[in-house]
Amino acid sequence: MMNQALETDVEVVVIGAGPGGYAAAFRSADLGRRTLLVERATTLGGVCLNVGCIPSKALLHVAAVKDAALALSAQGIHFAPPQVDLDALRAWKDQVVGKLTSGLVRLAKVRKVEVWHGTAHFTRPHTLEVQDEAGVLRSVRFQQAIIATGSAPVTLPFLPQDPRILDSTGALALTSVPARLLVVGGGIIGLEMATVYASLGSRIDVVEMSGGLMGGADRDLVKVWEKHNAPRLGKLHLDTRVTAVEARPDALWVKWVDAQGQECEATPYDALLVAVGRRPNSHDLGLEAVGVKVDEGGFIPVDRQQRTVQPHVFAIGDVVGQPMLAHKATHEGHVAAEVAAGLPRGLDIRQIPAVAYTDPEVAWTGLTESGAQAQGVSYGKAVFPWGASGRALANGRAEGFTKILFDETTHRVLGGGIVGTAAGDLIGELSLAVEMGADATDLGRTIHPHPTLGETVGLAAELYEGVCTDLPPLRQRSIS
Repeated sequence: MMNQALETDVEVVVIGAGPGGYAAAFRSADLGRRTLLVERATTLGGVCLNVGCIPSKALLHVAAVKDAALALSAQGIHFAPPQVDLDALRAWKDQVVGKLTSGLVRLAKVRKVEVWHGTAHFTRPHTLEVQDEAGVLRSVRFQQAIIATGSAPVTLPFLPQDPRILDSTGALALTSVPARLLVVGGGIIGLEMATVYASLGSRIDVVEMSGGLMGGADRDLVKVWEKHNAPRLGKLHLDTRVTAVEARPDALWVKWVDAQGQECEATPYDALLVAVGRRPNSHDLGLEAVGVKVDEGGFIPVDRQQRTVQPHVFAIGDVVGQPMLAHKATHEGHVAAEVAAGLPRGLDIRQIPAVAYTDPEVAWTGLTESGAQAQGVSYGKAVFPWGASGRALANGRAEGFTKILFDETTHRVLGGGIVGTAAGDLIGELSLAVEMGADATDLGRTIHPHPTLGETVGLAAELYEGVCTDLPPLRQRSIS
């Protein structure tokens, strides 16, 4: 029998404690507003911190260090084959997550943000019910609400129930290392986990429905990743759709159809990682009670101030649409909290960086080259190859490059892409350049430390302006 509802009153209730949700709640509290944060899981941080961004990057770091150590044989440094202790590795990953989640609890307490754990459901325009795991039902009256419920992995309806079929959460649990792993979906999540498992010893095949991996990234960036990973990956099946999976005791037997409609013979795998996308968590919230509707994709439409059709209800993060990125959600959370407090804010951004933390990393920001071509934008382009970078050569990782797109008239930075080690750390300079309206001269005449990978940004800008002395004159400035 359900316990009787207990009532409380707050100014702002935030539903969902992921990067966007806790950022919105903490910002609200910093603005002096009584704030309630509701999270259905037992820990704060959402998918990103608990079973997404953070644990995956912890494992990717381990994979990168392991692979880098083995690669030192080319420089005359030899190690014995590594011994992987899965229990210890899993414990270390969980320790990283635990430090961050406990940190969020402390930050909430310092700000006097009240936290309820349970499932939220709107009952009236200004009332919300939260039911916890014990069945206790509590009711809260609010002035404003911020919906930050995130997203969940898309599932394939024909898949059997079998523990060898994993989503990203299951893959991060790291219960075993399958000898043969099929990654279904060639996006960032699938390829990041492929990087981890390949480093740990799995043989990886990838099936992708579209004609290319890492949708959204320019193909020249992805080609570098493909070439570097070709020796340690199995087959990449593009324009291919999985049609059936049979779970047998010996293996998962998978069938798929290629672009020509040819069905392959069933192929055995020890495990499947399904990473075909994510869907918004907008169902079962009782949105009709508060007067908020979703579009045909399940996303909640919002304006540039993150308001829904109801002025007192805001939505942020994955639940409002692409790109589904934690850093976008955080900025949206700040905007929603500040607008709710009466501040004149809006989401005014020129770029949202994207990073695949694979090996090598692939990062892009602002206008992509494929996007410019599709929109008919006239642009100039400069590409600085890392084969001309002293630091990249010293690192033994010269396969990458730095590419910047410029406005043909003003020479301002429109966007750019970087592929190579630490590309995700380097893309921030190009993101700032886009936001600040910097031009090629600004970047090229900014003195970058030498020798670094970061100086390839300045060298690419010099290349565009025709003043780069690190490359032959005939290779200067490529105009499209």
